[in-house]
Amino acid sequence: MAVVGDCAKDDLGVRLMMWTLWRRFCSSKEGNFGIMTALLLVPLVGTAGMAVDVSNAVSIRSELYANADAAAAGSLAEKSPGMAAAMTMSSDGSVDLAAADANKLFFSQTQNDGSLNGVNVSVNIGVTKTANVVKSNVAFTAVVPTTFMRILGQNTISISGSAVAQNQLATYVDFYMLLDNTPSMGVGATPTDVSLMEKNTSDTCAFACHQLDITNSYYALAKKLNVTMRIDVVREATKTLTTTASNSRTTSDQYRMAVYTFGAAAETAKLTTISTLSSDMAQVAQYTSAVDLMTTPKQNYNNDEQTSFDTTLTQLGTNIDTPGTGTNSASRQKVIFFVTDGLGDSKKPTGCTQPLTGDRCQEPIDITFCQPLKNRGIKIAILYTTYLPLPNNAWYNTWIKPFQSQIATKMQACASPGLYFEVSPTQGISDAMNALFLRIIQSPLLTG
Repeated sequence: MAVVGDCAKDDLGVRLMMWTLWRRFCSSKEGNFGIMTALLLVPLVGTAGMAVDVSNAVSIRSELYANADAAAAGSLAEKSPGMAAAMTMSSDGSVDLAAADANKLFFSQTQNDGSLNGVNVSVNIGVTKTANVVKSNVAFTAVVPTTFMRILGQNTISISGSAVAQNQLATYVDFYMLLDNTPSMGVGATPTDVSLMEKNTSDTCAFACHQLDITNSYYALAKKLNVTMRIDVVREATKTLTTTASNSRTTSDQYRMAVYTFGAAAETAKLTTISTLSSDMAQVAQYTSAVDLMTTPKQNYNNDEQTSFDTTLTQLGTNIDTPGTGTNSASRQKVIFFVTDGLGDSKKPTGCTQPLTGDRCQEPIDITFCQPLKNRGIKIAILYTTYLPLPNNAWYNTWIKPFQSQIATKMQACASPGLYFEVSPTQGISDAMNALFLRIIQSPLLTG
């Protein structure tokens, strides 16, 4: 208890001493310390408050920058209304719908956020299309009210900034699907299918020849054995591709597709239209269901000379009008999408790149017939379905095996840069066709 009492006395003494000192300071006539302290109080508080106000302005500026970035990028998103509008423009200029969308996106970022209460924000947005590039520029200014800096006469802080984004318009493209349906595409689609055919044919033949002179043709056998032929896979893959095209387009007519084969019958082998050029992908898929292996009236009909790449590519070229830039529906890019095993077999007494059998020319594709198409600006996309070795076939060993290693090289040389794809049966032809299609539509500036 004594200790507590002593402490109480000491505390009272300290307070009395402090009061005495304060009275002496206030009544002192030896200096102006009190007046100076009072005078310095205003700028000291103002300076300390400046940091608070400036920090608040910087925070708001960062927020508005984020809004501008979101607005600029969002207005040019692939499926945005602004990009859809730009796709329909036939000439360069302002994209007003995209600008309105950017304005909406800018202010929607903070509509439920009270951080901009009392802040006067102005936005200037310009979205323009030049060729196939759309550019969005979102600039903002704002006046942020101060709190502490008002003591110094500064009632507001002005801030500004801008964000720029650009995107490349998806192109308008016409696809000319050239599907090789000649007899060699009757080979089993996989090594298992090949083996199954060889085991069930007296001459160990892997080809499902579609002969019409006999009832029990190898084509009928393949159907009975549920053997999948290469032409079956190509047909179904093409139908799947129409779905990919529908899902990938921005406007209903962005992609159009036509489908061709080498002919339904060997007697009339030539470029044959399965589906005319159309943006109705469901209809294209329906017509493609009719694609099948070319029929032949008998074995070795016309010396089996039904696969003329030279003639077919030349004929297809006449069906394709002048390619455009792809920037609008009136100026479309043109792409030949060629799916084949790469083995040419035709009557070609002169100019054959391999030894002849009479006038019969069996060879890889002759690239001299590809170049004129590319010179016109037509792109050539090639899906090469690897020609499978047939070691049990004497004809293959004599005439095809010597140049088989050249088939892929020639196919790639025929294709436009970046538009060649090789796929073995086990890799999935449908997936490969989709991959090549996406490569085309995502590379709008590729040249032929």
